[in-house]
Amino acid sequence: MDGFLVLVQGLVVLGAIIFGVRMGGIGLGLWGVTGTAVLVFVFGLDPGSPPVAAFFIIISVITASAAMQAAGGIDFLVGVASRIIRRYPRRITFVAPLVAFVFTLGAGTGNIFFALIPVIYETSYRNGIRPERPLAAATVTSSLGIVASPVSAAMAAYLTLLPNGFGLPQILMITVPASIVACLVTSTVQQRLGAELVDDPEFLRRVESGALVPPPRVAATLAARATVSVGAGGGPAHSELPSHYAADDILYAEPEVPAGGARSAYVFLTAVALIVLFGLFKNLRPMITVDDAQERLDMTTTIQLIMFTAALIILLWGKIKPAELLQQSLLWHGFVAAVALFGIAWMADTFISGNTKAIVEPLGRLVVSYPLFLGVAIFLVAALTTSQSTTTRMMIPIALAASLAPATVTALWLSMVGIWLFPANGPQIAAVAIDETGTTRLSQVPIWHSFTIPMLVCWVSAVGTGLLISTAL
Repeated sequence: MDGFLVLVQGLVVLGAIIFGVRMGGIGLGLWGVTGTAVLVFVFGLDPGSPPVAAFFIIISVITASAAMQAAGGIDFLVGVASRIIRRYPRRITFVAPLVAFVFTLGAGTGNIFFALIPVIYETSYRNGIRPERPLAAATVTSSLGIVASPVSAAMAAYLTLLPNGFGLPQILMITVPASIVACLVTSTVQQRLGAELVDDPEFLRRVESGALVPPPRVAATLAARATVSVGAGGGPAHSELPSHYAADDILYAEPEVPAGGARSAYVFLTAVALIVLFGLFKNLRPMITVDDAQERLDMTTTIQLIMFTAALIILLWGKIKPAELLQQSLLWHGFVAAVALFGIAWMADTFISGNTKAIVEPLGRLVVSYPLFLGVAIFLVAALTTSQSTTTRMMIPIALAASLAPATVTALWLSMVGIWLFPANGPQIAAVAIDETGTTRLSQVPIWHSFTIPMLVCWVSAVGTGLLISTAL
């Protein structure tokens, strides 16, 4: 009978997640809280511990991010990223994924990647490079920036779960180098996938129909082919370009950056650097009294204090009115993420805590015997929830309860790249929509699309590298 009740409760949890994902946005968190209410009022479980600390870390970080956005700091960062990408156009399949990773790491949010998508597409297209290669690779690797960022929502959730003695420095020692290796490996494989743009059937069909004007490099090749074809008795192809289309055309205009934009970005990045510094050298943190004992200020509180202070400095220095923060998209995205984390994590903790013997112990034995199973589980849960922070709060407690080494758990935590398994994320949809060549595409099979292979390569290389590094810690 107990097993049947656990199964029914599990279906409640699963149903809340499914309905929450379908509703999207803040609905995920509301379904999570409702699922918690059902577990408490109907099944009599004790309420779990709501992730209050993680919730306020997200709020503090997103407040600073919104202040930076209001001051033009996001536009400044996008401009820097676009100049880096366009400086090395022929190496864009390697440069774009690294830039996407680094800028997501620094900003702590994947939202910054949206602004890079048109830069990546137009740079690759104008240089005759198959856009799918850098677009798909950069989309996938951008998510690695979340698990390597000291100020991401997922990191906020993760830090509050780890035991003493294993904190931000140890996490970054694994996630940062493992992510860089994964970026390079993914780019190397992606460089060899798909036909060259000039040979892609869908692209050629769109050119032939007149729906798409080929870039100069490709047009020259098509013109040469047309000349050969005419000489052999064939028909003409697209041998000429419209007179207004030239190789140095600028198809992407960088956003105008307000006077205080760069300044606000520097303040925010300084705050990120301070968080890393305090994490690396805990003796820099002040001593406080906790339960009549003296100890160093914890990183959870440190992050909140630094990021809220940074937000105020940006407002004062940039002369930004507080009301303008409420109009920033980053603030609302962050609030949605915080509520989603709060609801789902509370429900998961209630379910797991109330069924320790039935859930944690069997899964713990399985994870101890087969640690890689945790990586697969994280990958699949991330795919279903499309949320790194929610996945973290659901899966990591089980691994830690099974006494799996925190370093090993951190390496397997990189499996959250599984969020790209289903094409249900904004960056995937945006990348497909912007690629007018048709090389970046979805298919009738939900899990087979332009992002599938780079996602799998990224997953294996990141986790494999992370596990190697974890053995040295």
